[in-house]
Amino acid sequence: MSRVVWIDGAVVPAAEAKVSVLDRGFLYGDSVYEVVRAIDGKPFHLGPHLDRLERSATAIGLVLPPRAAIEAAIAETVSVAAEPDAYVRVVVTRGAGQIGLRPSLAGAPTLVILVQPSQPPPPELYRDGVAVVVVQLSRAGVDPRVKSGNYLPSVLGAAEAERRGAYECLFTDGVGRLTEGGSSNLFLVKGGMVSTPPEHAGLLPGITRAAVLRLCSAAGIPVEERPLWPIDARSADEAFLTSSIRGVLPIVRVDDSVLGNGRPGSVTTKIMSRYEEEMRSHA
Repeated sequence: MSRVVWIDGAVVPAAEAKVSVLDRGFLYGDSVYEVVRAIDGKPFHLGPHLDRLERSATAIGLVLPPRAAIEAAIAETVSVAAEPDAYVRVVVTRGAGQIGLRPSLAGAPTLVILVQPSQPPPPELYRDGVAVVVVQLSRAGVDPRVKSGNYLPSVLGAAEAERRGAYECLFTDGVGRLTEGGSSNLFLVKGGMVSTPPEHAGLLPGITRAAVLRLCSAAGIPVEERPLWPIDARSADEAFLTSSIRGVLPIVRVDDSVLGNGRPGSVTTKIMSRYEEEMRSHA
């Protein structure tokens, strides 16, 4: 697998890219990032991703490089990679400096662009669906609307999902309501109605999540944002996950409960098709 990285003003092979051990992104997770999918050299939904990057940075008081400089670095790195379907990770840390928690100890921000071949789930997972498990984890202590380098809850959730034979975990809040997946947003379908937790439930407002809400409205599919509980997921007719690399991925089992007939449902399949059409028309 080929990977290239933009760092310090140049694109280099990933194995040659170096970040200081004094960088606050490495020491403290003091960073923000975005993951974008690029099709035939064109980043998909880049504008909304960079808007969210700016919101995340503002929320933690991190000054980003100029947006034009970030866009130029992305374009250069994607061009060098020359991948027909690319994973693009944009990372901005507060920079290196003296060891200590005070942000004022940092120097200039560090910008890193990593591009490699995209690895969406294999086709059989879209065809057959995946299993998810509810875990007693959340992004406690970090504003979930900030896409930061503080990702340990998701790492632990992924480990628990793997131990339990599932593809993804579902986070819960302090009273047990569902919020989001460890690296995805959650949608349920019941009686033809599509539901997803509201932003104030404590979740990262995903770019693909927003696209699905828009596509449902355009297609006349009823959709709502409301609090959801594990029992809602286990008793749903259908369910699916969304993320920038996965797109729309069907869920067919929640914990030990099989949804519907155990196959991706008709509403999910329709939304998958609409999203795929939008993505391919962008290329």
